[in-house]
Amino acid sequence: MASAAFLLPAGGLGAASRGLVAARPQSAVRSAFIPATFAAARPARAASSALMMATSTYKVVVLGGGNAAGYVAKSLVEASPDTSLCIVGREEVLPYERPALSKAFLFADPPARLPGFHTSVGGGGARQDAAWYADAGVDVKLSTEVTGVDVATKTLTTAAGDTVVAEDALIIATGAAPIALTKTPGWGLDGVYTLRENAEGLRLYDALKAAKGEPVVVVGGGYIGMEVAAAAATMGCQVKMIYPDKHMMPRLFTPEIASHYEKYYMDKGIELLYDGRLCEEILGDDDGKVRGVIMCKDGEKTEVAAKVVVVGVGAKANTQLVEGSVEMEAGGIKVNGSLETSAAGVYAIGDVATFPLAMTGGMTRMEHVQNARETAAHAVASILGKASGDYDYLPYFYSRVFDLGWKFYGRNEGTSVTVGNLKDGLASVWVDGGKAVGVFMEGGSDADTAAMVALARKCPAVDVEALKAATSAAELLAACA
Repeated sequence: MASAAFLLPAGGLGAASRGLVAARPQSAVRSAFIPATFAAARPARAASSALMMATSTYKVVVLGGGNAAGYVAKSLVEASPDTSLCIVGREEVLPYERPALSKAFLFADPPARLPGFHTSVGGGGARQDAAWYADAGVDVKLSTEVTGVDVATKTLTTAAGDTVVAEDALIIATGAAPIALTKTPGWGLDGVYTLRENAEGLRLYDALKAAKGEPVVVVGGGYIGMEVAAAAATMGCQVKMIYPDKHMMPRLFTPEIASHYEKYYMDKGIELLYDGRLCEEILGDDDGKVRGVIMCKDGEKTEVAAKVVVVGVGAKANTQLVEGSVEMEAGGIKVNGSLETSAAGVYAIGDVATFPLAMTGGMTRMEHVQNARETAAHAVASILGKASGDYDYLPYFYSRVFDLGWKFYGRNEGTSVTVGNLKDGLASVWVDGGKAVGVFMEGGSDADTAAMVALARKCPAVDVEALKAATSAAELLAACA
């Protein structure tokens, strides 16, 4: 059966006033958003082929129902409330702030749950729950699998045979999916988890709660690895991290920065198994449940016990639906400064977009919530002809683990100078070509954050020796002023 939203003819609350083609009167339907639980409770009835294979047309259509989609809705409703919009998403819940899944969703007491972190609360906006979308006249089609995209006609085709057409703009916001270790023996065992979506977060939370006092293995030393390991330890699990890199978070941290966090994790009772160590096999018991992993380094194999295995080894952009239809680059969909793809009227935003980084002139793809928010806003401005210029993003990353929280702005290129410690303040500045191009800080005030942003934007000339003479994070930032 088609998703509940597709059982309705084109339209929805506010559709007629927002320019929806072939919309039926508002009084005929309360909202095109119908929760899956409500839809399941509706009595079965015969449906005509016209209903089962409906076509709906909107001015703007978003493919993907994640973070970026929610911010498209926010931006479009604010800037052009009469422009009809439809979001088509595979998940069963409305767009939400995805970073919460590896943070307060797991370890807070009580844990964060929807509808508490729907977009756009993370960006300082309203909580966009079902009532918000209904009041705004935005149609959201949940639990809907899209099987085809015709970029020439800006048309989506669903697994049910329905079509959704964008008159003015189609926005691709399909995000990314966790890299799966499908070739690793034991990948399909009960007790192996990835974390990307709300449903996965709920299952992982239950598993970690049940594993209190039990061994948990986290495969990966990046964002997800560090955050899930911290959450699991906070929940009372006996945690081991396995990753092949020489230190934590190698894409951003220098060895010196990483050493501070590695010591902190070990002090929290987390065992770090790294520097060439790989998860070669996941072991199961006679009931098909995880009992451990085989770790390998330099040909030497070691069995590590585990009741739960969490894999966080990166993500891959979900580009499959448009590969061969638009230009691709760097693992994503290539866009210009307006975030438009090589297909006219088709835009890409968030994790899936490879865009020009104005500050360097190169092309990049950023898997980060801030980029999702900002690309959403810029794409809407471009579509409405209100963009003041090309997309100009300042790379930004952050994380919160245990009682720590760090931020980074700019580029981690060139030589780095690090001062301080986690207790009193840790900071690093990257210098490339005699200019400060990136800055990292653990903790820090709002004023520190403003100074970091200014530094990363302005890239001031600096004296490396003066930076090395700094004895605190505050002195290091001051030396860049």
